[in-house]
Amino acid sequence: MKAMRTLVRTSAIALAASLLATPALAEDGYDLWLRARASASTQPVVSRLGDTPTLRLAEAELRRDLPVAATLPIVVALAGDASLASLRLPVGELGDEGYLVRPVTLGGRQTLLVTGNTDRGVLYGAFALIRHASSGNQPGAANLRSAPKVKLRLLNHWDNLDGPVERGYAGESLWDWWTLPDYRDPRYTDYARANASIGINGTVLNNVNAKADSLTAPYIAKAAALADTFRPWGIRVYLSARFSAPIELGGLKTADPRDPAVAAWWKAKADEIYRTIPDFGGFLVKANSEGQPGPRDYGASHGDGANMLAAAVKPHGGIVMWRAFVYADTDPDDRAKQAYTEFKPLDGTFADNVMVQVKNGAIDFQPREPFHPLFGAMPKTPLMMEFQITKEYLGQATHLAYLGPLFTEVLEAKTGRGKETVASVVDGESERHRLTGMAGVANIGNDRDWTGGTFNQANWYAFGRLAWDPLLDAAGIAREWAQQTFGTDPRIVGPVVDMMMRSREAVVDYTGPFGLAHLMATGHHYGPGPWVSELQRPEWNPVYYHRADKQGIGFDRTRTGSNAVAQYAPTVAKLYANPRTTPEAELLWFHHLPWNYRLKNGETLWDGMVHHYDRGVSTVTAMRREWDGLRPMVDAERWEKTATFLAIQEREARWWRDASLAYWQSVNGLPLPAGSAAPEHDLAWYKAQQFPLAPGNPH
Repeated sequence: MKAMRTLVRTSAIALAASLLATPALAEDGYDLWLRARASASTQPVVSRLGDTPTLRLAEAELRRDLPVAATLPIVVALAGDASLASLRLPVGELGDEGYLVRPVTLGGRQTLLVTGNTDRGVLYGAFALIRHASSGNQPGAANLRSAPKVKLRLLNHWDNLDGPVERGYAGESLWDWWTLPDYRDPRYTDYARANASIGINGTVLNNVNAKADSLTAPYIAKAAALADTFRPWGIRVYLSARFSAPIELGGLKTADPRDPAVAAWWKAKADEIYRTIPDFGGFLVKANSEGQPGPRDYGASHGDGANMLAAAVKPHGGIVMWRAFVYADTDPDDRAKQAYTEFKPLDGTFADNVMVQVKNGAIDFQPREPFHPLFGAMPKTPLMMEFQITKEYLGQATHLAYLGPLFTEVLEAKTGRGKETVASVVDGESERHRLTGMAGVANIGNDRDWTGGTFNQANWYAFGRLAWDPLLDAAGIAREWAQQTFGTDPRIVGPVVDMMMRSREAVVDYTGPFGLAHLMATGHHYGPGPWVSELQRPEWNPVYYHRADKQGIGFDRTRTGSNAVAQYAPTVAKLYANPRTTPEAELLWFHHLPWNYRLKNGETLWDGMVHHYDRGVSTVTAMRREWDGLRPMVDAERWEKTATFLAIQEREARWWRDASLAYWQSVNGLPLPAGSAAPEHDLAWYKAQQFPLAPGNPH
């Protein structure tokens, strides 16, 4: 017995020693792209001139996160600090958030200076230096200078007050409304830090399908607790406002924006919020869309509603972001035309603190859409870009789909007004608007790795970098992210970037080539459903969007169809009006074409479609093989999860391919081209698949 006790005690001591010698946590993705850490041998000498909470954060980040030794001591300071006056720093064009990082002589010694006109600029400069060093560059010779091209760089959280995240695939909401404002989870600070590292300066806390409760005193106090946590990181909070709140909370009989009592209620509510959150950013509003209340319920316009709210927040410096996603049954001709039809006539009528928030495409965040025709059509109104970072239609959390190319494809599109691009509309260069903005529907939840998978983090990162500068290159951003996420070894960075840059096109190939869109199953948008036709409203059904019949496939948006092409500037409309000049990637978005239509490579449209479906599957198969080859260079936990997700993606890409081809063949009666395998099951089998509890689906 004594020997047994000795053995147990010895084993316990050995176990304790092994636990102490082993890191408590594996590499689980929690640190995002901020994995770099200074060691005892590389920790830089950092000093600070001035004292604000944000300057202290900048100093602390450099001490903690600069991964290689700096050859010079580092000083963080405001450009206006008296001790820097003799340097005559070129900071005049940096604005409130720009930064300058460069070697200088200060106090008679060489120093690496991190500066800006405000402490926020200094913080962004600190993160820029960390990014520079984490990408394999030496910090001592850094010469970095940048200012954001877009003023408001916001995440839109579609988080509900009871926990679920609409179109979220990374767990429940990050915000624990139940324990706020008393308990402030440390993750809130880590969230703010991650956003600050890529220049995001605002967050809308609650779902655009808003509940009035978010405007009550208890929830304002909860939002204030988050605002206090985020403020030192340069982040303001915003709230989605339910348009009918005066009825639900104020006891009024109407929410008509032209009613003085309604305007007074909103003014009082804004005053209440600003007393609690002095730097509250303002309201985001979804109105008269998908059943949400709005001004059109009272015969008023979107301008009437937006301007009434804008008047309430204007004394406090607040803004209103009014979404142009007006998805209702008022334009049965073509859903893609509705936003333009309702908003174009209102150009120039919005108050100067209103932004119209426009989705990147006219339907709904599809894997590929032409740019929204409102960009270039409302020169007198600041338009705010809305991208979806969460992959509602791109395989949700498990499919590898790097969205950088999707974002840049839209931003680089020419509107047809001279040299104007969508990016120059969004960043204000085109019309010199004071307000500019870009919003991203967040993919963040309470999963340990934040976004449900490592590669999903890259889309959060890419959005932040492009919101800062819409002219950045998607491949360059992917390389930055990969170097910070997996290390700078080119043997892993090269293959990872290559996978990322092919991934979105693969999803387009196996879900809807040549501009086909909205072919997903009903409600949850998980998996294929091109056959769905029985839903109450026509535009709820995928058959509405592809219009496949024995003769051909595609939505005719030319003069012989809905004439949606006329909503674009004449030069763009002319391009889209002719199938021969329409980019083939968008061909079936604008044209209903015969199955035997000849593509530029000589193939028939049908054969080309099948080959795209095949290519999408084969690309995923190749990505799986490439990831397998990286196993020795990636930590076990992140490698294993990604490998599993790629296996899921390959299986589901085949499902998409087979189900789609089975349906198209049932319509056109055509054989598959030589070398293409038949679908694994018959069409009835694919139609029978049901997923009522898929994540992210509003129930």
